Amino acid sequence: MKPGIRIQIREVAPRDGFQSWPEFIPTAKKLEIVRMLIEAGITEMETTSFVHPKAIPQMRDAAAVMAGVPRNGCVHCPLVPNRKGAELALNSGADKLVVVISATDAHNLANVRRTVAASLHDLQSIFDLARECGKPVMGAIAVAFGCPYQGDVPEDDVYRLADAYVCAGASSLILADTTGMATPTRIVHLLSGFANRFSQIPYSLHLHNNRGTAMANLYAALDLGASTFDTALGGIGGCPNVPHAAGNLATEDVVFMLEDMGYSTGIDLMKLILAARYLESILGKTLPGQVMKSGPRDPKQVEALNALVPLPFCT
Repeated sequence: MKPGIRIQIREVAPRDGFQSWPEFIPTAKKLEIVRMLIEAGITEMETTSFVHPKAIPQMRDAAAVMAGVPRNGCVHCPLVPNRKGAELALNSGADKLVVVISATDAHNLANVRRTVAASLHDLQSIFDLARECGKPVMGAIAVAFGCPYQGDVPEDDVYRLADAYVCAGASSLILADTTGMATPTRIVHLLSGFANRFSQIPYSLHLHNNRGTAMANLYAALDLGASTFDTALGGIGGCPNVPHAAGNLATEDVVFMLEDMGYSTGIDLMKLILAARYLESILGKTLPGQVMKSGPRDPKQVEALNALVPLPFCT
């Protein structure tokens, strides 16, 4: 048990979760999900992304989403791929920026139509712009544990990208298993090397479940002292430029496990489950999350949940 140790959950469903959904989700519905997440205790989320609408049509309402989100102490961190996206995000009231660059040219070209070198060329201008506005920037490293086009990614390539972010002034980093290629052994190896080189920079782990190893990877990272994780309500998500992409770890599944293990998340599991079930009703399809179906440990709470929000898509 880990009594009192706090784990930070960064919610990414409104960005990573929605971005790959084929049908446009009305802005009002997106805002309702954001509101429910904040009410459940989420204090930081990737709320949207400022990308070209032709690239990701689902994000065409990014400015409207940012204009309508409740604050209530939550830090809203839109994702941006370039300086133009950063300008739009900052003008729309972003609290923090997330800049993403892939660890391989192959994925970066598929994701943002640029080589890694081209993305790095604009990096300092994005950080300078954010600094002028007094806003921090997180540096996200996509495909840090494996690339769907290249395969294995040399760890030195990940460290070089991390070093570029740190030199530019990143407040923290995101190490993303964009393809779900990581296993606990790979998690331990990369994080150990990362800690030796970047001991002073906070980081978050962004784990996808393409190959069913994401929760095991989270557990391995916990043992190494990792304390911040990206998760998505209902387990939705997936990079549009990863073949057969699967979702993120479900926020409610992670909160259930961590709280039962004695960690503290500050998140209300019952409210999360209600939000996940509402999300499922909006999307009209059964979502990957498991705890949203089974409920918490207390049978009385399960009964109360099922009375409030039945599970129309579960058989």
